[in-house]
Amino acid sequence: MRYPSLLLVSLALLQAPFTLADAKFDFSNEYNATSIHAEGDKYFIEQVAKLSEGKIDITLHTGGSLGFKSADNFYAVADNAIQIADTLAGSMAGIDPIFLLSSLPFIAENEDQAKTLYKIAKPYYQKIFAQNDQILLYASPWPASGIWSKKPVTTKEELTNLKIRTYDKNGTLTLREAGAEPIKLSWGDVVPQLSTGGIKAVLTSADAGASGKFWEHLNHYSAIQYAIPLNMVHMNKEVFDDLSTEEQSAILKAAALTDAHNWKTVKTRVAGNYKELTSHNVTLHESLPNSFIGWLQKSAQPSLTEWLEDTGESGQNIMAEFEKSK
Repeated sequence: MRYPSLLLVSLALLQAPFTLADAKFDFSNEYNATSIHAEGDKYFIEQVAKLSEGKIDITLHTGGSLGFKSADNFYAVADNAIQIADTLAGSMAGIDPIFLLSSLPFIAENEDQAKTLYKIAKPYYQKIFAQNDQILLYASPWPASGIWSKKPVTTKEELTNLKIRTYDKNGTLTLREAGAEPIKLSWGDVVPQLSTGGIKAVLTSADAGASGKFWEHLNHYSAIQYAIPLNMVHMNKEVFDDLSTEEQSAILKAAALTDAHNWKTVKTRVAGNYKELTSHNVTLHESLPNSFIGWLQKSAQPSLTEWLEDTGESGQNIMAEFEKSK
């Protein structure tokens, strides 16, 4: 029996097509794999793989499995502990108060207005990321926030002294002003607090509650249309700069496609969420008393006033342009 020479084996290996990616990145997401954000991120990864012809391999880690919460993501990406992250904008308020814009209560009345507000503010966001060695890839909007609760929350009285989770400073200020007892928690801490009774209600979207199976703890959802907050997907700039021109182009094109995909998806997501909630015997409260919504809107004014003070000329310019667009 004759065996091929070592030289021939080596030549055969050199001539064999290699399909290994040139670049491998980790992508951190605090939310569940079925959340609107995780599904948008999967779409981005698929587009990157397609556009880069497999040269860029991105692994999505959902549920905070890498140990990073939204509050950790900004510096984790800046330090290249992770290369890409999907981060709740309000969790970056300590970096710059501009990140509280999308969660200002009762400012954007629908998804189209929320998208317009994002486009107006995008250069301001990009500047902050650039100053911290990162690039903003795309926005990941939530469906409008409402109130998940054990008992109905449809009046001022039912909200009073309610221990409710909020996701950022705006929610904490607004719900405290409205008479509740807000507690700001990262997503990963919500279900444990519900399980132990630390909180009795949650300010978040129907989508987030569905992905977290809130019906195991809460029986009511009040669609107060509080805000349409954003998550933002950002990438370490040094890592991006190390890519070839073609690979950078693939990342940016995929990001643009995902941005459009996400804004389209958020418009249709709520109907499916409501159907799922109903199937799990969650009572939906959609036609809420004007007196209740009016009380919440009045309670939200201090958060807007404080945001305008904190952001100064930038915030005033954004709001002026937004009002003009309406």
